[in-house]
Amino acid sequence: MDIVQCKICRKPFNGFSGRVCPDCNMKIDADFIKVRDYVYENKRADIDKVSEETKVPKQHILYLLKQGRLIIEDPAGGSLLSCEVCKKPISTGKMCDECKKSLAMTMDKGMPAKEPAPKPKDEKEQNLKAAAKLKTR
Repeated sequence: MDIVQCKICRKPFNGFSGRVCPDCNMKIDADFIKVRDYVYENKRADIDKVSEETKVPKQHILYLLKQGRLIIEDPAGGSLLSCEVCKKPISTGKMCDECKKSLAMTMDKGMPAKEPAPKPKDEKEQNLKAAAKLKTR
């Protein structure tokens, strides 16, 4: 068990369940519902307006955006987030699609090759072999 500092409130807690303490996690889940409903009704609202109208701190909204639970487009054409790898503007999550694909390909290359599946044999031949094995026992 590791004692870690909550990413939201900075209080120490037992970090077996993540990087956000249980109290902040409950608050964020409640905030998510408020923000989701507001954004659904007001698609053109920016993060300042969403925060002001829902009384949800911007920090919580940004956390939800990085988790990929929300998408808020900046009406000015900019972006609230940037890819953590290439710094390209993104609307949700932590990485752009290109960096996600690149990471997936890199991880696939590191994985051992799969053995080809054995070719299916004639069903009668398989049954005869299975029966022969049972008789020899």
